[in-house]
Amino acid sequence: MRRFKVAVLVGSLRKGSYSRALARAMIGLAPETLACELVAIGELPLYDSDLEEPPGPPPAWSGFRAAIGAADAVMFVTPEYNRSVPGALKNALDVGSRPPGRSVWNGKPAAVVSNSPGAMGGFGANHHLRQSLVFLNMPVLQQPEAYIGHADSLLTQAGEFASAGARDYLDGLMKAFAGWIARTASAAAAD
Repeated sequence: MRRFKVAVLVGSLRKGSYSRALARAMIGLAPETLACELVAIGELPLYDSDLEEPPGPPPAWSGFRAAIGAADAVMFVTPEYNRSVPGALKNALDVGSRPPGRSVWNGKPAAVVSNSPGAMGGFGANHHLRQSLVFLNMPVLQQPEAYIGHADSLLTQAGEFASAGARDYLDGLMKAFAGWIARTASAAAAD
């Protein structure tokens, strides 16, 4: 049985964010075939192509690119800011996609989980992120979709799911993502 390395990116930088708590809870649901690891994005300098020039890119960029490059897949867990993704997450996409022709995202299967304290569950962020991932050539899990509303009451203070329904839904999502990664890897190996 192959074990796939999954980089988990959290769009919110706040230590106590709903997205971070949700990501941790979902990592706890991951099937044995997935080895999930949070990859930090908060220390990445804003993308500026001038920083690619000698003496070379900032160490934070190099470390981030290496972490994503070593992953087999990527799961994005993000809140919605102004009907889109947070700037830190967009910056991470930009850092990883450069320099041209050396994108660390290329071909990696992805899952998008958006959330908000409101009822819409980050619908705008989810779709804006998916639009970028299409350009980055990342095959994105289509079903089940994950727009997690009322994220402020999803988990207990201890980080446990407050309802069996939410836990079961996200458990199903993690299993579907594991299957998606395996199918994508098999298709890539057959090419």
